[in-house]
Amino acid sequence: MTILRVRGLAKRFGDNEVLGDIDLDVERGERIAILGASGSGKSTLLRCLNFMELPTAGRIELDGRMIGSERGRSVVYREDELTAVRQRVGMVFQLFNLFPHMTAIGNVMEGLLTVRRQPKAEARARAEKELARVGLVDKAETWPAHLSGGQKQRVAIARALAMDPELLLFDEPTSALDPGLVSEVLGVILALAEEGRTMLLVTHEVGFAYHMATRVIFLADGAIHEQGTPDAVLKNPQRERTRAFLASHRQFSF
Repeated sequence: MTILRVRGLAKRFGDNEVLGDIDLDVERGERIAILGASGSGKSTLLRCLNFMELPTAGRIELDGRMIGSERGRSVVYREDELTAVRQRVGMVFQLFNLFPHMTAIGNVMEGLLTVRRQPKAEARARAEKELARVGLVDKAETWPAHLSGGQKQRVAIARALAMDPELLLFDEPTSALDPGLVSEVLGVILALAEEGRTMLLVTHEVGFAYHMATRVIFLADGAIHEQGTPDAVLKNPQRERTRAFLASHRQFSF
């Protein structure tokens, strides 16, 4: 079943077109790795799918229902509708985006309390469950300043999971980490993949993408340049730009 359908997605910042005419279908249970050079539009694509950035053009459907309302040639979005969408489409950021004035468990509870309006005891129980899932229940009362980068990212993943998202978006979740901390975050993501989660992952970890993804997309100049199975795209790319990109990532084993 198609959970997400994107047609003609474009995003411009002034005269700079970052994304142009993106078509994408995401099936339930798919794990899509998105690769591309810096500036290719990878992060902007995820931010448009989560509506942290509003698309300049195009339409996005979630579970067969269009998000926003067409008015002439444009689409108008209501904030209450987008708040509901963001609960269903969770986002994990490159730089964690934890609230520094809240403990780890406070960060995970926040959305449950303010968006879901859950009772505090219920929100805390759910937050403890998600911290346990990412191996951090013992850090529940720790402030972000006293967590490692890998621990912060795992708290961020627990925060996203607490909202029961149908689709998880990861925006280069390991790029801000010291090399020694990368594996602990990738291990959590792989465990989620094995649960059958629907995920889109922007990453430079090509070897991990090969083993985690069911489909690989290579973006260039704001467009899908090549896509297919990990074997097709990463071992036998058909386009020169894809081959050139992968040639610079040969340190990763497939």
